[in-house]
Amino acid sequence: MAQKRIYTQVDPINLETDVAVGVPFPFNADGVFYSSYTTKEQVKSNLLNVLLTEPGERLYNPLFGVGIRNLLFEQGIDLEKLRARIKLQTEIYVPEITITDVVVNKAPHSHVLFIRLTYKLNINNDPDSIQLNFNETVE
Repeated sequence: MAQKRIYTQVDPINLETDVAVGVPFPFNADGVFYSSYTTKEQVKSNLLNVLLTEPGERLYNPLFGVGIRNLLFEQGIDLEKLRARIKLQTEIYVPEITITDVVVNKAPHSHVLFIRLTYKLNINNDPDSIQLNFNETVE
């Protein structure tokens, strides 16, 4: 006899929930994954994942990722094209947000790239932002 599946209704905006809605990026725990308990926290993690993934890096999804690290040592980066790629990738892979602003700057005569994304959650229009600074240091 088949067992009946029991579903739990989760309010992803509620901060008092004890039900995880995802696994945040980066994976930095030893042997375990941390859990995110709010949509806002998980969306930021998903956004980081899209921004930091190189195209071809994700198995069975070769178009996933912005590919920012590959651009770091390029001489002539088309910043407008990079902005458009960031917007397109987030529209496809992080549909829970609406990008309100993308600022991309490259420091002249160096391998430093600054990216600032401002966005709002579609579920409640809660604004948030993320900033990534890439430099030539390899650890």
